Amino acid sequence: MVRKAGLAIGAGALLMTTFAPTPEGLSREGFIVAGLVVLMAAWWITEALPLTATALMPFLVLPFAGVMDARETASAYYSPILFLLLGGAFIALAIERVGLHRRLSLGILRLAGPRAGPGKLLLAFMASAAILSMMISNTSTALIMMPVALAVIASAGLAEGDTEGLSGALPMGIAFACSIGGLGTLVGSPTNAIAVGLLDQTIGVKISFAVWTLYGLPVVILGIPLAAAIIARVQRVGTQAFDAGAARAAIPVERTWSTPEKRLVPVVAVTFLLWMGQPLLGPLLPEGSLTDGTIAIAASLTLFLLPDGTGRALLDWDEANRAPWGVIMMFGGGLALAAGMTASGLAAWLGDALLPLAAVPLLLVALCVVALVILITEFASNVATASAIVPVVASLIVALGAQPELLALPVALAASWGFMLPAGTGPNAIAWSTGRIRIGRMVTAGLVLDLLGIVLIVGVVWAVAWLV
Repeated sequence: MVRKAGLAIGAGALLMTTFAPTPEGLSREGFIVAGLVVLMAAWWITEALPLTATALMPFLVLPFAGVMDARETASAYYSPILFLLLGGAFIALAIERVGLHRRLSLGILRLAGPRAGPGKLLLAFMASAAILSMMISNTSTALIMMPVALAVIASAGLAEGDTEGLSGALPMGIAFACSIGGLGTLVGSPTNAIAVGLLDQTIGVKISFAVWTLYGLPVVILGIPLAAAIIARVQRVGTQAFDAGAARAAIPVERTWSTPEKRLVPVVAVTFLLWMGQPLLGPLLPEGSLTDGTIAIAASLTLFLLPDGTGRALLDWDEANRAPWGVIMMFGGGLALAAGMTASGLAAWLGDALLPLAAVPLLLVALCVVALVILITEFASNVATASAIVPVVASLIVALGAQPELLALPVALAASWGFMLPAGTGPNAIAWSTGRIRIGRMVTAGLVLDLLGIVLIVGVVWAVAWLV
């Protein structure tokens, strides 16, 4: 019944926007894309069609709506982040193949303590993921951490496909923590740098690495425990017994490191260093050549080439072919939808709707703008959201004569604060691919975190601005 309702709501929204009068200032193409946004949201939330199948809708709708031709729409499904997703998946599969994830599992279990319950273990995993996400790609962090979480879940005797308690909480918690952790530093997420660059270009506001961290790090410090508490409640992890000591004992790890482990660790370490050093090394190479994606692919090819010391490579294709191809296509659907929002003028129209807020108290303006950005980023890529909204907010800052940080930084942070849908972020898509998350619970936890995030982001930025 829920699926049929979602199917009807989505199809009805698209039909209505195709034939009904358009809102003032919005083109017919933009109105149709708005219907497509509602359709994909309804179908993704209710699973009216398989999630990957729903991701194909932009390729059908955008050309016939006159927004983009078929070639442009197809190209919108692919971006460098997909190569990062693929290369990171290969690295994660190699870590799983040689058993390195089991050592990481033991390390996190020791961090949580010998008598850690499921709630404390969830917080330990999320804190670890958040710290790593401040230095490297959110998606790469999720790809590295997810096999570790699955190893702990398996060691606790939780059945394959189980979505209850810790089985669903750990993958969901890692995904949420990766996105939140990326807010801590300027290099934690590409969206951060894009937003800062747009502010510099439009109104000359320069935000340094140190200034960003001053505002972003408190959001991470407060956001991780908040997200852990929400997930623990939604997944009811307190009702599920979990023995951390038994989990440690159940993880088979040899005391001495194997040759494959010793050879894989340098590859992973160099990849991490390149990801962290990419902003410094990039200007020394041809423009656009050194990206998170090209680094991930280079590391992946190394895995196929480097012997593991036992007569084979660190990774072969049969193992690599377990990469989440369907998830990559689903994430591509989100990218194509974002491109359609921009090309049709829908994103700009939504941004222009903010201009009448000039007569409203600045705090209320900040709350409303952040709420709108969080809503948009649930259905569009973070980069597209920041690119479309930040210039409008810059104009609003000039019109109000407001302190730039009070509006610009909350918007830049909010562009990465989307947790409801599997296709909303790379970490969410990776968590969903484990098969241990129920869509209704992800939507519930994500919605609560989205709503509380409005107050958290604005409150932290305004408090820090007042203090400094």
